[in-house]
Amino acid sequence: MSKSRTRNQPNSQGRSNNDRNDRRPAKSGPKSGASSGLGWLWGQHPVEAALANPRRRLKRLIATRNAASRLGEHARAAEDIAPGEIGALLPPGAVHQGIAAQFEPLPDATLEDLIGRNTSRIVILDQVSDPHNLGAIFRSAAAFGFGGLVLQTRNAPPISGVVAKAAVGAIETVTECRVVNIARTVEALNEANYHTIGLAGSGRNTIDKAVRGAPKLAIVLGAEGPGLRPTVAKACAELARIAIDGAMESLNVSNAAAIAFYEAARGNS
Repeated sequence: MSKSRTRNQPNSQGRSNNDRNDRRPAKSGPKSGASSGLGWLWGQHPVEAALANPRRRLKRLIATRNAASRLGEHARAAEDIAPGEIGALLPPGAVHQGIAAQFEPLPDATLEDLIGRNTSRIVILDQVSDPHNLGAIFRSAAAFGFGGLVLQTRNAPPISGVVAKAAVGAIETVTECRVVNIARTVEALNEANYHTIGLAGSGRNTIDKAVRGAPKLAIVLGAEGPGLRPTVAKACAELARIAIDGAMESLNVSNAAAIAFYEAARGNS
């Protein structure tokens, strides 16, 4: 994992069971797109969270007999399938715990939707590209009351099964929003009376002081390598830093996000 800093720009996170006959038989062989993981979620927590989400439309649910016994009311809808057959439908190395489900994509949300719903805490990611980091940021956002997560329409990963597994169900509760231009999005949130804070080593204030008392807040985090792009940093109302020991150059972006979200929750308590 690359650190969120280059020599040319300060780092944005651092300093400068049911019986077999009760279920439909397994379909023979992988469908087209096998091993791509397209539309699939896997693992107990991500699948259970998606099944509980009324906005989700289930296409296919597969599980081993033992895993299906943990699905409660959804067990009867699960196809009985061997662990190896599940793995053939998913990306290599997917830890599926004997359960996977394929869903239609969640409905699109716009920035106006987030603002209109009075989402008081929003996180904006400027070209964060690692899906494990993205999933971890979803998880921290859900834990500390951030209701919206904004990504660019390009240079950002899709919300895949890898992201969902790392998020441990949080993609179902934190609304994803895709935008074309991150800097303009920050400006729009400024106009909507959000206090927009970009994490950067050059920030005058530490993050705990920057978030204090803000009724509506948007925290902007940069990519794992270059950090915030200059146009995005300029659009933020202020830049803030996380105070870390001088022996460590930077923090992983998902760790930095968790610290910033915690301080936001603490500063509003």
